[in-house]
Amino acid sequence: MKPAKFDYHNPTTLDEALRLLAQFGDQARPLAGGQSLVPLMNFRLIRPAHLIDLNGVEELSYIKTDSGPLRIGATTRQREIERSMVVAERCPLLREAASYIGHVQIRNRGTVGGSLAHGFPSAELPVAMVTLDASFTLRSKANQRSARAEDFFVSYMTTALEPDELLTEIGVPPLPANSGWSYQEVSRRHGDFALAGAASLVALGENGTIQQARLTLTGMTPMRSQEAEEFLLGERPSDPAFREAARRATQNLEQDSDIHASAEYRRAACAVLARRALTRAAQRAAEQMKGKTQ
Repeated sequence: MKPAKFDYHNPTTLDEALRLLAQFGDQARPLAGGQSLVPLMNFRLIRPAHLIDLNGVEELSYIKTDSGPLRIGATTRQREIERSMVVAERCPLLREAASYIGHVQIRNRGTVGGSLAHGFPSAELPVAMVTLDASFTLRSKANQRSARAEDFFVSYMTTALEPDELLTEIGVPPLPANSGWSYQEVSRRHGDFALAGAASLVALGENGTIQQARLTLTGMTPMRSQEAEEFLLGERPSDPAFREAARRATQNLEQDSDIHASAEYRRAACAVLARRALTRAAQRAAEQMKGKTQ
């Protein structure tokens, strides 16, 4: 199929792009990588009257680091995240999650901000960003505001973005000391949409107990489990502790059924992946501590 008729706009600056969004409002859609937007347009599930191409806005593509958070421009390609040594050093969970996105050809075109703004339930980057406690910069022609990743994803494929706003930057704070990470997912075939996914960070104290735990699961939105995280505080890493944390995280996890998997299957898969993610994150945290003492 072909998309419905639309007017094409090709801004070269962020100010120009924001002006166009302010002018056309909910009749417009920004185009970044197009890996999600174009198929929806081809099936005529959405019919924007105006398409605003952000690929000419060079100021939105970057990976920067200083003494503060890792900063990523919204149109940075997913493949750049996967291959960046800065991301590997400062935020390895993000790099690991990016490696699960579709195929290399998709990651070469898909953008970080585009995936986040799309808000697809099984997408890898939203789950990783919530786990990392990332913050998003949202800009319109008249305003700029910040939103926590956990508050950005509102419901199924719905985010906190207003029609005249763009997600322009992602900020990821430094990881806790002595922390390990893991992203786990299951899909029918390599490159398919995930049926279930889990991301975790585990930080250990000098005595080997868990000082901080973060666990986020795929669902109707990325779901971070405060109950599981609080349960693990002060515990020593162990299979029984991680199984119980996974049970607590998934017992009321809202899931959806479709032709690929039932809600019950997704919930059970998330429990398994949560245990695996916590186990691997704790192992990496222990390796970090061991490396410091050698």
